[in-house]
Amino acid sequence: MNIISNALGHVLRIIFELVQSYGLSIVLFTILVKVLLLPLTIKQTKSTKAMQDIQPKIQEIQTKYKDKPEKQQQEIMKIYTEAKINPLAGCLPLLIQMPILFGLFAVLREPWKFGLFASQKAFLAADTSFLWLHSLTAPGGFTLQGLSMGILSGGSAYIMQKIMTPADQEQAGAMKTMTIVMAAMSFYWGMTFPAGLAVYWIVSNIFTILQYYLVMKPLRAKLAVSKEEVVDEKPRNKK
Repeated sequence: MNIISNALGHVLRIIFELVQSYGLSIVLFTILVKVLLLPLTIKQTKSTKAMQDIQPKIQEIQTKYKDKPEKQQQEIMKIYTEAKINPLAGCLPLLIQMPILFGLFAVLREPWKFGLFASQKAFLAADTSFLWLHSLTAPGGFTLQGLSMGILSGGSAYIMQKIMTPADQEQAGAMKTMTIVMAAMSFYWGMTFPAGLAVYWIVSNIFTILQYYLVMKPLRAKLAVSKEEVVDEKPRNKK
């Protein structure tokens, strides 16, 4: 994790040297991460649509080979291969973001240890107020800073989870519970984590919401009306 934290610290240092604002550098860093992850997110959306398209074939195989689990698995993997689908593709953005989140937690807690600042004294000189936040290192707790960051963090997470949930799953009890739990956890994180990390989380949520309406929703609509076959239904000619 120190390797990741050191890398993130140096990236943040470069951004900070350009903008000369610790808070703004975190905001720009967040946007940079989200933009870099956008191709993976688009791939995830396409993979999800492809998975939906092949579900009838998967169900057919599961019924046909219900007493032969090994054969069933082989046939399902063959379908994935023919459709050029990686079942794990949907997890890639999350798997990449989690190390960034943990690494960033370490960087924002003690930024002078990870190359962001030359010394603790240099950091204290740079950690001035940002917007209404008096410090980006200390957690807010039950203060105006802590409560406001908790509300923004929880609220943005709730909206993000709400719009990202498919309409056919929105009414499911499990999905409703997950939405509330994520919002509650984000509220807690916003209050107790370093304010800089809360800024990262809030900006990331807002970016995801905008990304959904500007990129992902039009892409899903385009894929929904696409008549392109994911798996060729015609039998192959054997040579």
